[in-house]
Amino acid sequence: MSTTTYPVRVDGALDDRLNRWLWLVKWVLVIPHLFVLAVLWIAFALLSFVAFFAILFTGRYPRGIFEFNVGVLRWSWRVQFYAYGALGTDKYPPFTLEDVPDYPAHLEVKYPEHLSRGLVLVKWWLLAIPQYIVVAFFVGSGTWFATQADDRVWAWSGGLVGLLVLVAAIVLLFTGQYPRSVFDLVLGMNRWVLRVAAYAGLMVDQYPPFRLDMGGDDPGTTRLHEPPPGGPPLADRPQDRPIQSGPSGPPGQSGPPPAQPGQSGPRMTAGRVVALVLGIVVTLASVVGLTVGGTLAWLDEGRRDSAGFVTSGRVTLSTSGYALVSENMTIDAGATNVPRDWFGDVRVRAASTEGIPVFVGLARSADVRSYLSGVGYATVRSLGMNRPAYDDHAGGPPPVAPTEIDIWRVQASGPGEQSITWPIDNGEWTLVVMAADGSGNVTVRADVGATAPALEWAWIVVLVSAGLTLLLGVALVVLAVVRRPQPGPSALQAPPPPPMQ
Repeated sequence: MSTTTYPVRVDGALDDRLNRWLWLVKWVLVIPHLFVLAVLWIAFALLSFVAFFAILFTGRYPRGIFEFNVGVLRWSWRVQFYAYGALGTDKYPPFTLEDVPDYPAHLEVKYPEHLSRGLVLVKWWLLAIPQYIVVAFFVGSGTWFATQADDRVWAWSGGLVGLLVLVAAIVLLFTGQYPRSVFDLVLGMNRWVLRVAAYAGLMVDQYPPFRLDMGGDDPGTTRLHEPPPGGPPLADRPQDRPIQSGPSGPPGQSGPPPAQPGQSGPRMTAGRVVALVLGIVVTLASVVGLTVGGTLAWLDEGRRDSAGFVTSGRVTLSTSGYALVSENMTIDAGATNVPRDWFGDVRVRAASTEGIPVFVGLARSADVRSYLSGVGYATVRSLGMNRPAYDDHAGGPPPVAPTEIDIWRVQASGPGEQSITWPIDNGEWTLVVMAADGSGNVTVRADVGATAPALEWAWIVVLVSAGLTLLLGVALVVLAVVRRPQPGPSALQAPPPPPMQ
């Protein structure tokens, strides 16, 4: 009997006996999978970008990319099913993109012979918005439960799936049984999410149905034939099993070859394990490089002002004493002009919040210590997310106003904003901000900047290097997890000739 179907099939078989306690540590056990999946999803995104243009110009999803991306979804579903997406099995997930017949979680997507060129432009972002809202409700940041007691707020943002799995885990802990009705509902919501993932991944044109197909066996799978009277159920008939996206078996069998007794799927060779570990390390290092390069690019492009200085945000600094003093800045680059070549000029700007004349100066640290000996002042130890920390030094007023002594390399004083600029040089330096007349209770708004001429080249080099490293890491992981198809017996030897008549 024909039914309304969807070309994505998601199945899960609940284990008859689940360990009461194992779910408490599965978050540790799946860490190796999470590292691999982090890399695989980067590859998924990159390859989907390639597939986007292939569909746009040819109307076809490249078969090799399709198989890989389905494998990533399949691997993710097995890990979810084992861990906190369902807790449906205690059998550890295999490290493979292919379907493993004897594992209790399966995902298949029917390969589309043709996809709409126009639909690919809008389905993954515009048309899928209603589905994304439902998915957010199911798997994250969609449900919030909060109460306030003793000024403490408790919140839950793990989604309805996470909440139901938590309830099932607690029931399992005390009774040893996973509530079947909860499992069926969790499978239905996961099935919905994975259908949307395949749709957003451009693998299907059919819009995901707003239908909660509950139960472990996907009721939305294509049924091609009716069972003969007294014949086996459809699910048990080889010709009625879902169309597989992986390598096919012998004629008449649409899925992969059945596993041999004791076989638990493809095994990883030592070389592949080494490639997998190396690929993960290289990819994670490249992610760090991309983060650093992106930060440097943001500083160069987003924080550089019209005068060419990369400038910090304005910070309010205050003391009840007579001066605000930086910690000693020691510069020793071996040659006087090296820091300038790297960092260029440095600029400090300060303005009193009370409107009084302000003084800003830079001098040798030894001279500053001598001038402020016995004076009450504060050393700015850190800025800490716009909440500065100080070390206070007790004392009285300075013997003379800062403008009356000749220790400053650069200085500026007067009403309004005062600015000093100097080329970085070797030595031990201290920055001082005071009222111009040496009075107490100093409060200013200040920022610091530098021309940093090497910054532009730095972020370009870092981003390019990290991008190449990312491609290398993803390639190593893909080579490690993609299993080459094994030739069948017919490819190894020719069939025997017919007997002579």
